[in-house]
Amino acid sequence: MYNMTFEELSGDYSQERMDSVAKALEEVLASALPQGCITVGVYEAAKSLNVDPDNVVLCILATDDEDVKDVALQIHFTLIQAFCCENDINILRVNNTRRLAEMLGGGGKQSGGEPMDLHCVLVTSPHSTSWKDPALTKVNRFCRESRCMDQWVPIINLPER
Repeated sequence: MYNMTFEELSGDYSQERMDSVAKALEEVLASALPQGCITVGVYEAAKSLNVDPDNVVLCILATDDEDVKDVALQIHFTLIQAFCCENDINILRVNNTRRLAEMLGGGGKQSGGEPMDLHCVLVTSPHSTSWKDPALTKVNRFCRESRCMDQWVPIINLPER
């Protein structure tokens, strides 16, 4: 009989937790999209944050492996992260823009066929109601718990479908 080490157990738990948060994020996006509560793009997000930061409930920063070398993008991320931290906006980093595009209901293309800038996605609260979404609560709890462990911008892996 094989006994698992603590590291193996915590790794399994951690992966299971990440999968759970990724699923909750997918539910949040599926719920927010038809309500018009999604802002996509670094510049569009910056404008939205400037106009009404109190309405933003989650900031998602997305990268792929090749984006790590994009200095301009990393500077934008740093500024957005600082603004979100200053305004108590939960931030989540995901590492698969293609999967994020699928979660947002498309292949990452705008209506004119141009690729969407999926590097920053904001989820805002609908003005008409106080949004009480269990999936959003789960994602926000994950972000809060990550901050308690000094991980200010938690990273989750979005698994391929």
